[in-house]
Amino acid sequence: MTTDANVEPRSLYDQDYQIWLDDTVAHLQSRNFDALDWENLIEEIESLGRSDKRSIKSYLRLLCEHFFKLCYWEAERDRCFRGWSIEIANFRIRISTILDDSPSLKRYLVDNFLAEYHNARRLFLKASALDNATIPEQPWFTLEQTLDHDWLPWQPGPPAKH
Repeated sequence: MTTDANVEPRSLYDQDYQIWLDDTVAHLQSRNFDALDWENLIEEIESLGRSDKRSIKSYLRLLCEHFFKLCYWEAERDRCFRGWSIEIANFRIRISTILDDSPSLKRYLVDNFLAEYHNARRLFLKASALDNATIPEQPWFTLEQTLDHDWLPWQPGPPAKH
């Protein structure tokens, strides 16, 4: 039996991520910096920022999609309004939570608002099969409105009197 001398043994990071995390925390707390797996630690720290950025973009896109649903998907609106409005509130809370931890990401929202509006528009048009001309190509609501917990682009009218 021959072994390839160039094959590196799997690191703890690859074998059991949770144990690697626990060990890394213990090494940091004891200031045992020589024992740290620096390469994977750096990669993990970098990925934390990317994860929050991806989440913010995703929630922003979902908010826009749900605004389109409220305003343009009349066939589904009466039946789905309550659920859509709850999802909108949830997406806003999730964005707020991320921004509470990392206020500097507010600029990232500003920088990505238009792109996520376009992504949401494209997805909504595909899902609804509505004509492209139905939804403006430029946002008709602001980022501030998008994040405002009290604002919706459409509200049901008062119940009909019998």
